[in-house]
Amino acid sequence: MKQTDYSGDTAYRLFTFFGSKTVRSWCYQFLLAALLIGFSYWLYSNVVANLHAQRIATGFGFLQQSAQFAIGETLIAYTPQDSYARALAAGLANTLYVTLCGIVLATVVGFVVGIGRVSKNWLLMKVCMTWVEVLRNIPVILHLIFWSMLIRNLPSPREAITLPGFGFLTNRGLTFTVPAAHSGWQWTALALVSGILLCLLLNPVARFLRERRAKQLPIGRIRFPLIVALPLLVWWLSGAPHALNEPVLRGFNFQGGFTVSPEFTALLLGISLYSSAYIAEIVRAGIQSVPKGQLEAARALSFSPWHVMRYVVIPQAMRVMVPPLASKYVSLAKNSSLAVVIGYPELANISNTVMSQTGQALEAIAIMMVVYLLISGTTSLLMNVFNRYVAIKER
Repeated sequence: MKQTDYSGDTAYRLFTFFGSKTVRSWCYQFLLAALLIGFSYWLYSNVVANLHAQRIATGFGFLQQSAQFAIGETLIAYTPQDSYARALAAGLANTLYVTLCGIVLATVVGFVVGIGRVSKNWLLMKVCMTWVEVLRNIPVILHLIFWSMLIRNLPSPREAITLPGFGFLTNRGLTFTVPAAHSGWQWTALALVSGILLCLLLNPVARFLRERRAKQLPIGRIRFPLIVALPLLVWWLSGAPHALNEPVLRGFNFQGGFTVSPEFTALLLGISLYSSAYIAEIVRAGIQSVPKGQLEAARALSFSPWHVMRYVVIPQAMRVMVPPLASKYVSLAKNSSLAVVIGYPELANISNTVMSQTGQALEAIAIMMVVYLLISGTTSLLMNVFNRYVAIKER
C-alpha cells in the first residue's frame, strides 16, 4: 500500500511543530505570563480608578515634595525641609546599617554557640542548648520589646553605669570614647581594610602555588605586616593622631564621644540574638555532617583540637552550612522592618510616616516591596557566590 507524504503540507508542519513537547511547554509559559500581565494591568487600572474617584493622587511625584518631619537618627545628612525621597533614603541607609551589623553579630554568636553545642564539656553544651531552645522559641517581636523595655529601665545619665576605660551605659544608650576627628584615622582605617582584603586574596594564590607548583607561600609571615605594620605605618605618616573624644556629662546628657541609641541597640540585639539561635543549629548540623573518619585521621596526624576544627571540620561543614545561612540572613534583613514597634527610623517606619502624610499608600508599599526584594536578592546572590567559593571542587 502506497504511503502518502505529508512533509510538504503546511498544516502537517504546523501540527508537528506545535505537537512538540518543548514548544507546547513554551506556549503554556507565554500564556500564563500573558494572563498574569493582563490581570495585573486590570488590578492596577481598577485601583487607580477608585483612587481617582476618591480624589486621592497617584504616581511618584510626591517624592520631590518637602517631607516636613524630622528623623531622630540618620546616617546621611537630612533635614525636615528635604524631600520624601531623601527621607526614604535615610530610612534605607538605617535599614542596611542595622542589617549588616545584625548579620555580623548573629554570625559570630551563632558560630560560638554552634561549636559549643558539639563540645565535650557537659556544662558548656547544656548552656548552649538552653540558649538555642529559649531564644528561637520566643517570637522575634517579643525580643525587640524585651530589649527595649530593659534599656529604658536603665539609670538616667546622672546615675549612669560606668564602664571603666570604655564609657557609660544609660537609658539614653551606650556612650563611649572615640578617636577625635582627624584625617589620619580615616587613612589608617583604609589601610587596615586594604590589608585585610589583601590577606583574603592571598588564600587562592597560596592554594594555586601549593597545588600547581608545589610551593608553600608563608602566609603567616605576610599577614602580620599587612594587618598590623601597614596601618601603623600609615598612622605614623599621617601625623600619629592620638587625641580622644571623651564623653562628658553636661546638664541632663553626655556631650562628646559616640552614642549608640536605645532603639538601635534594642533592634540589633533582638534580631541578632534571635537569628543566632538558628545559626547555631545550622553550624551544629554542618559540623556533625563531617564524617568521623576525617576527625580520626586528623587526630592520628597529631592535629590539635583547634587545627582539627579550623582545617578539617569547618571547611567541609561550610558546604552544608552556606545555603541555610543565606536563607537566615534574608530573614534577618526582613525582620528589621519590625523596628516600627520600638521606634527606630528604618525604611518601614519612615514609609508609614510618608503614607500618613501623603495618603499614597500604594506607592509607598510598592517602594518597600521593591527595596526589600532587592536586599533579599542581593544577599542571596552574594551567598551563592560565596557558596561556589567554599564548595569542594571535584578533580
